[in-house]
Amino acid sequence: MVAMSFVRPDIREMKAYAVADVPEDFIKLDAMEVPYRFSETLQQQLAQELSAAEYNRYPNPASCGLQAALRDAFAIPEAAKIALGNGSDELIQLLTMLVAQPGATVMALEPSFVMYRHNAALFGLNYVGVPLNADFSLNRDTVLAALEEHRPALLWLAYPNNPTGVPFAREDVEAVIAAAPGLVVIDEAYGAFSGDSFLPQAGQNDKLLVLRTLSKIGFAGLRLGYVSGSPMVIGELEKIVPPYNMNAFSLIAAKFALQHMDEVNAHIGRLKDERRLMSEILSSWDKVQVFESGANFITVRLPEAQKAFERLKEARILVKLLHGSHALLDNCLRVTIGKPEENQQVLAVLQQHCFYNRHSDLLPAAASRMKRHKRGVWAAAAIAGALAAMVLWLLSGSLIG
Repeated sequence: MVAMSFVRPDIREMKAYAVADVPEDFIKLDAMEVPYRFSETLQQQLAQELSAAEYNRYPNPASCGLQAALRDAFAIPEAAKIALGNGSDELIQLLTMLVAQPGATVMALEPSFVMYRHNAALFGLNYVGVPLNADFSLNRDTVLAALEEHRPALLWLAYPNNPTGVPFAREDVEAVIAAAPGLVVIDEAYGAFSGDSFLPQAGQNDKLLVLRTLSKIGFAGLRLGYVSGSPMVIGELEKIVPPYNMNAFSLIAAKFALQHMDEVNAHIGRLKDERRLMSEILSSWDKVQVFESGANFITVRLPEAQKAFERLKEARILVKLLHGSHALLDNCLRVTIGKPEENQQVLAVLQQHCFYNRHSDLLPAAASRMKRHKRGVWAAAAIAGALAAMVLWLLSGSLIG
């Protein structure tokens, strides 16, 4: 206890970020990971490149060529400078440190990524959470009023948002950027799954920074994030980036990945198709609300989300239970989009939960059809099957009643 007395009291009151320990035989759909890996041929090529890594030497992120590869892969403007981080998590921490002066305020929309608030507390900054609308859209008037009142040194804006997935209206985001007195970080962790990006504007406005990561496009294990912005602000950020903060293996693997974006984009395309299909099916069910998603997950509100989460876990499927984490997230689950067969298993369990085990044979039949046909054909069949289940359930309920 003597040693503990030297630990900051506020840190002693904090809770560590919980990372779920998932058994190998579980379907893991809780952390927005891409379920696909490179082809066997590309995996062998990557292994050869990694075997040549000079792991006995410190890596030099500045001269490894990764910034140029990022610029080419994602059309980052020449006017923008790029800083690398050990995952976007490190960059979130460093960007918060950059503005950590006494009395400074950090602002974010809520619900959103919990690490924005956590890092503000870690550096002793004031934190202001601005609530979203009930449908998780951005309330422009509320945000503008909060900016005027609190004058934040740093505003976090996830685009699209996590854990809701909802993409905000671009004109609202532009109005917020224009009104912000300090730095604005547009966190585009899920930008590859969205139809819009502020990356083309990086470097044009000194207060605008665009944060991205390779984690959500299939390389979570590399822990590689990057932020693009004006050379002036990125130059200040570089002063507090730890020396050798990246490891040699991640730098090599990331550069290799960016040279094979055709395969990466194919995986992203499949997941976007699956996202659309799952959203359509779940939206057709009574008492289930599906929120629009521009990410590689969908957020749903359904009856007794805690029980639904437990049923999925009993079926060896792990998703994220959002219920209880924020008032706006009551009875919500966040489901990462997986492979077609994984998504079908999620739908089967949720259908049993929502329809109280009635007509549970309909969805597996629809799932079988979905697997056999191309997207445009089997989407309609799947929706029809789900609608039939809902109608039969309503009819049977009225007959029983």
